[in-house]
Amino acid sequence: MRPAPPEAVAAALTDVADLGSFFSLAVGEADGEWRPVGDAYAAGLAHLVAGRVARYGTTEQRIAASVVQLGHAARLWAPVLGCVLLHGIVPDLGELQQRTDGPALRLPAPRGWWAPSGEALTRVVYRLVMDEHLAPLAAGLQVKVAAGLLHGNAASAMAEAARDILRHHPGLRTPVTRTPVTRLAVGLLRTGDLRGRGEFTGPDLGFRRRSCCLYYRVPGGRRCADCSLDRTPR
Repeated sequence: MRPAPPEAVAAALTDVADLGSFFSLAVGEADGEWRPVGDAYAAGLAHLVAGRVARYGTTEQRIAASVVQLGHAARLWAPVLGCVLLHGIVPDLGELQQRTDGPALRLPAPRGWWAPSGEALTRVVYRLVMDEHLAPLAAGLQVKVAAGLLHGNAASAMAEAARDILRHHPGLRTPVTRTPVTRLAVGLLRTGDLRGRGEFTGPDLGFRRRSCCLYYRVPGGRRCADCSLDRTPR
């Protein structure tokens, strides 16, 4: 892939941050203490899991680990898909950092590449999020969580990010068969560990996953809109 100018990468990240909190990826100096995200993965994002356990008042650490992994997946998919689909840029997440006291992410400097097209783009985006980030996070989790559940979380977070992009940019819906958002999302859902983890149920990328994130087991919790346990048609 051809490197993209740093100013173009920075502009793309700044623009997509307006789509919502999960799309926000700080660049450069930021308040707080930060560490390489690889170190956080090796620790299984333990600081966030412990916080969720305390917040939920549950003894099932795997629930907290699942929800933390789901949220982190969303913070990866959203800015990546936003930059790729709206600006044709693949951000370089090789130096990604995380706040030591929370889930926020940042890049020390804006680097990236011009996005390829077709199946090559699907492979690049899958490798960037699934192989380079979510796989090492899964390996570092300090509590046993089924691989299928974690892959389902990844699929759900990807679908939600794609759906948010469509919602903010309705012009991308028509014609549906040529929509870059839909094409990439469907391609990702047919790739690697995302394959078989769910299905899209409509042109607006309504999604039904085939596993459950376990949030409904939290005291006062509920089933998510795309939960496999809810058989209501979408």
